[in-house]
Amino acid sequence: MKRATLSVIIVAMNEAHDIGDCLESVRHWADEIIVFDSGSTDGTPALCRELGARVFETDWPGDGPQKNRALAQARSDWVLCLDADERATPELRAEIDSILINGTPHAGFSTPRRSSFCGRFMKHSGWWPDRIQRLFKRDSARFTDVAVHPSLIIDGTLGKFNSPIIHFSIPDIKEALDKMNAYSSAGAQILFERGKQASLSQAIGHGLWAFIRTYLIQLGFLDGKEGFILAIANAEGTYYRYLKLMLMHRPNSKNGAR
Repeated sequence: MKRATLSVIIVAMNEAHDIGDCLESVRHWADEIIVFDSGSTDGTPALCRELGARVFETDWPGDGPQKNRALAQARSDWVLCLDADERATPELRAEIDSILINGTPHAGFSTPRRSSFCGRFMKHSGWWPDRIQRLFKRDSARFTDVAVHPSLIIDGTLGKFNSPIIHFSIPDIKEALDKMNAYSSAGAQILFERGKQASLSQAIGHGLWAFIRTYLIQLGFLDGKEGFILAIANAEGTYYRYLKLMLMHRPNSKNGAR
């Protein structure tokens, strides 16, 4: 049986510090690599071209729409979507190779993701096994059109891989705070556009519940001090999401979270 072909798609902006290792994890294996760059100023496009990727330089319509743009350029039978801070392990590549060579009745596959937070790979806290859908038949899936954390809509059944994607997620507290601010703003905007409302008590309650869920229910206390820091970060991000939503409904608001 002829081996099916594989495209890897990546969206990026100012990822020169990360994306080289991501590309190295797939460049001698995938049939093509497609990178959609949205205005990088750190040399990301040039680096990606040097490593053999097809690079498209464009604007930023949001994560989901950008990934759909990249998907539209893919030419292979199967597509693997990676973020710049992720790596495909040799074990995962072997599992995917088995699908490409032997075929499968499934239209997509989920894989566990092993993520690091402030230098520690988390084993609990809701971060493991953190199954995500990243491999799919090109003509059988699309991403939801949301600005952050889009999901895949797959037309068909879903299989499971055992081997993980490695995710160098948040290296330090500065990036944790930057992401907390960005994601809480984007999340508040999405809720606002859906007509949702919030109060200060709801913001406090949601934040408290996020801490309890991460640190106690999801056993974050077993991840040491990083588990506690992550639980606090989750609580603050959730609190600020609903606080920003509350403020967006004020009469003098410009209806945009920042």
